[in-house]
Amino acid sequence: MDSQPALPARPPSSAHGVVFVHGMRTSSAIWERQLDHVRDAGHHAVAVDLPAHGARHAERFSMPGAFDVIDDAARSFDPGTPVVVVGLSLGGYTSLAWAAQHAAGTSPGTAPHRAPDAGRPRLAGVVAAACTADPKGKPVALFRDVARATVAGRAAVRRGARDLARSWQTALTGGGGPAGGADLGALLGATADHGPRGGTHRPGWDVVTDALTHLAGRSSVAHLRAIRVPVWLVNGARDQMRLEESRHLRATERGSLVVVPRAGHDVNSDAPEAFNHVLTRALADFARA
Repeated sequence: MDSQPALPARPPSSAHGVVFVHGMRTSSAIWERQLDHVRDAGHHAVAVDLPAHGARHAERFSMPGAFDVIDDAARSFDPGTPVVVVGLSLGGYTSLAWAAQHAAGTSPGTAPHRAPDAGRPRLAGVVAAACTADPKGKPVALFRDVARATVAGRAAVRRGARDLARSWQTALTGGGGPAGGADLGALLGATADHGPRGGTHRPGWDVVTDALTHLAGRSSVAHLRAIRVPVWLVNGARDQMRLEESRHLRATERGSLVVVPRAGHDVNSDAPEAFNHVLTRALADFARA
């Protein structure tokens, strides 16, 4: 399934607290099978809703707000519990940025009432899925412009922007990327409709412009260089956004790259059993570390 040697599955020597962070225009509901899996293995786990998504759909997305959400979830476990953050797509980029700030020795949470290091949990590792295309530079700016055109409802502008985006992607992937892969809609969240538990709210395109505005100028490669704990990068083999995965792996201090066959951008939903197997191996790796 990947380039890493198989690791034996075994009960964790100590329980982790696992925080799951969803992708754009979805919600915490996408992690149901992963929550059950890690809890059955003896770990503690929680799936969060980012601002503008799920139970927080009335809020506006911002990176500081997303950091606060992850920070609060990481602090919700018993004191001393090592924390693992698992993020997909937007959640992956946000988790890497959060972990990089955590590695700097300050709390990523920005609430003014909170002391920077008060009760800061110990980070054990990061699983970052579908986020190995560095958002710094032209890609995010281009996708942001597509989203702005969509929000504005200018059909002609929208068609032109999408044509430009497809041309850019074709140039980078040498003809459109892996056969059967997700298109630009995957990064923008225009994939399967995963509504929040107990509700049908689907975030609009305005959240895309907010999220991409906050991603613009941030480098996932730079974040990986700053992180001092093991990082597992997970991609679906059919995800066209698998750009720069080797570059991302080289940036890690202690990293692993797993490519899941026959899965696309939504790798945890496309191949839940395979993704759960990766989680088992990653958590065992983090426990040894």
